[in-house]
Amino acid sequence: MPQYIGAIDQGTTSTRFLIFDQAGNHVTSHQLEFEQIYPRPGWIEHDPYDLLDSVIRCSDEAVRKFGMMGHDITDLKAVGICNQRETTLIWDRKTGEPLYNAIVWGDTRTNNLVKELAEKQTDLNVQEICGLPIHNYFSAVKVRWLMDRIPKVKFAVENKRAMFGTVDTWLIWNLTGGIQAGKHITDVTNASRTMFMNLKSREWDQRLLDFFGVPSHILPKIVSSAENYGNMAWGPLEGVPIMGCLGDQQAALVGQKCFEVGDAKNTYGTGAFLLMNVGESPVLSKSGLLSTVGYQFGPEGPVSYALEGSISVAGAAVKWLRDNLELIKTSDDIDALAAKVKTTGGVFFVTAFSGLFSPYWRDDARGTLVGLTQYTTKCHLARATLEAVCFSTRAILEAMKADGDVPLKMLKADGGMSNSDQCMQIQADVLGIPVIRPGMNDTSALGAAYAAGYAAGIWKDMKDIKKGSVDREDVFNAKWDDEGRERKYKQWEEAVQRSFGWTDVYKPADRIL
Repeated sequence: MPQYIGAIDQGTTSTRFLIFDQAGNHVTSHQLEFEQIYPRPGWIEHDPYDLLDSVIRCSDEAVRKFGMMGHDITDLKAVGICNQRETTLIWDRKTGEPLYNAIVWGDTRTNNLVKELAEKQTDLNVQEICGLPIHNYFSAVKVRWLMDRIPKVKFAVENKRAMFGTVDTWLIWNLTGGIQAGKHITDVTNASRTMFMNLKSREWDQRLLDFFGVPSHILPKIVSSAENYGNMAWGPLEGVPIMGCLGDQQAALVGQKCFEVGDAKNTYGTGAFLLMNVGESPVLSKSGLLSTVGYQFGPEGPVSYALEGSISVAGAAVKWLRDNLELIKTSDDIDALAAKVKTTGGVFFVTAFSGLFSPYWRDDARGTLVGLTQYTTKCHLARATLEAVCFSTRAILEAMKADGDVPLKMLKADGGMSNSDQCMQIQADVLGIPVIRPGMNDTSALGAAYAAGYAAGIWKDMKDIKKGSVDREDVFNAKWDDEGRERKYKQWEEAVQRSFGWTDVYKPADRIL
């Protein structure tokens, strides 16, 4: 009998529930956007109940479609979860009530706290332990901010009622029962994004907890990415076991089948995230990259690590053109607009809306358009927006080359922005290597399904997963010559330099909590 696996894909701007068959083929799905909350410049929040509600509604509708195709809920053998990472939640273990909105990974309210912690870092090298620099991107500084600034959080922590989690933890705890014995767990990939986990031992590190002043009793248990976490306690999937969990970018690494050392993928979503498999030992970057866990299938299974470069704004810049500047009506329109011109007319767009991530790590950078003239049109701005993520990707690959000395022969691409043929062609031109786009680019959800299916026994090992369905692939080959490629990249680097230090020039007049 055919077997099916469900996947919850809880992202930054939308939630999806997808169903795959045992060959990895997409069967049906449903997607919902939810509200983005911007209380102040640089602050980004989500209502925790919106995250949970969108999961329930998406799964309900996807299961309804599944039933209309002649299937039964009992045909679903397991569910996997992939989620936006670093986004931080704290709730009351007795009531289940969120004590504050979820603080999203791209939020910059902790900039001053980051500076204070960096100055405090004398005898302890945080990055050597957890693989991550002290930065507002990661969960630890968000937890510290909540404990310092939100009285309800402070009270709950002091009275041992607080529970901390990234989005995976919040969802699993609620879906497996909540205050009625819900599982307070996180998988090793999400744990590796908190700044609390020792990257080598894959356990919470007391030195890091002491450094950030966070008590261990608020933390979830760390588990592998593929095992039985418990059954759904309610909702449309009641009784179905949750058996897979990965941070969305690690899930895409699995979904793209990057199981060999040197395999790399870039996910072009709200941000863009390039991960390279570096094998069973972590590589500590000296070039501004992150060391992270790639995946671990089973509690006793081997661990694969990755080097990661993170770009804070990719598809979010397209959304900005659509919603803020109203240059396009839909995100898909950017492709046709950018195709009307062959160059940007000398315009470069550094999309540092909330600072720059890898390999720069500059909180003081802000979005910058340079090279504007009377010749500039919205077509040039559209193309410059696509070029921004492509040049940012090149900067990350240059750093990976310096750290791992592994020449990249091709780049696997996925995520919403990869649907743009213009963007993928520019990416190949900027890198000088082929860019491969799978026909089914829901690779994060597919990776979560692979993890759940592995734990459920549908796939026995990585070789078995590799045998699965392979959709058509689109291959984009470079057209720029080497001289033009290098000249444009140097111009990009000059534009990046001009984005630095703007927060020292302009400071919002509003009082900051």
